[in-house]
Formats: sequence, C-alpha cells, structure tokens
Amino acid sequence: MSEHRHDHPPHHPAHPEGVVPLDPYTFGAEQQCFGCGPHNPVGMRLHFERDGDAVVTRFVPPKGWEGPPGVFHGGLQSTLADEVAGWALVGLLGRMGFTTSLNMRFLRPVRIGVEVEARASVGAHNGNIVALDVTLRQNGRTHAMGTVTFMLPDVDKAGSYLGAPLPEAWRPLFTEK
Repeated sequence: MSEHRHDHPPHHPAHPEGVVPLDPYTFGAEQQCFGCGPHNPVGMRLHFERDGDAVVTRFVPPKGWEGPPGVFHGGLQSTLADEVAGWALVGLLGRMGFTTSLNMRFLRPVRIGVEVEARASVGAHNGNIVALDVTLRQNGRTHAMGTVTFMLPDVDKAGSYLGAPLPEAWRPLFTEK
C-alpha cells in the first residue's frame, strides 16, 4: 500500500481579531476520525477555528481525491461539510452530536489543488436537534452549500449509539450546557 500524504495550508500563529483556533485534540490525541484525526495517516487532518458565529476550516484537496479529473469528489466534499458542521457544534455550542441528515447542493466544480474554505453556522436549534448551514468556497465563490442536521444525545444515549462507553474526553460534549 502506498503512503498517502497531502499538504495543509500553513497555520499562522497570529489569528485575526475574533478568530479562535479550536483544539484539534478535543476528542483525544489518538482518535482516528477521517476528517479531523490529527494523526490519521490517510485522513484530511482538518484544523478548525471559530470566526464569530461560524466555524471555519481550510483544505487543499490533493491529487487522487477526484471524481471527474481535476474535480474534488462529491462524497469527499460532503465529508468536509459534515466535519465543519460537527466542529461548529463543538465550537459554537460546546456539544457533540451524531449526523442524522446531510443535504448538499453542488453549484460548480471544486478543483483539486486549490484551497477550499468550509464554513458552518447554526441555522436552527430545536431541543436536541440542530441544523447547520454549510458553504464550501473556492477563490471567493460558493461552490457547494448544504444543511447538516445532528441529534444531540446525552451521555447514556451516545454510549448506546456507539455500543460502548464514551471515551472520557467526549463525555463533556454530550452534557447539556
């Protein structure tokens, strides 16, 4: 199996006023999430920041992640949308949830090798259901948009859903604030 590697945009130590980086180890140092696992060798290894009432990540889709030649695969665009929405729960509400639906509209091709900005904000919050609005932008234009809906279970329901006790680092994120 060949080694998978891709470059991430540089992370600048100084952030614009109001922009706060989110801790990539929120879910523990060893978690292997495809989108945000900091040490997943085949994953996206995304980093997130809170920017006002939104959470943002930037990612350069690497060669080999195409659908049509030169175009970032639509399923992976949906993964990027799901990740930024999930981190918006963490960064804006201090919660973690499980995706119940994801609806994307692809407006124009997202190109391989060109930085994508993914942005999510809370669209609706009704009890334990939260819908987040997501946009994927490239070169200043919206290329995809959608809504990702999450359920916000308590610790017991989350453990039942996973079929195992929650990792200790996750427990506070399943506690209503």
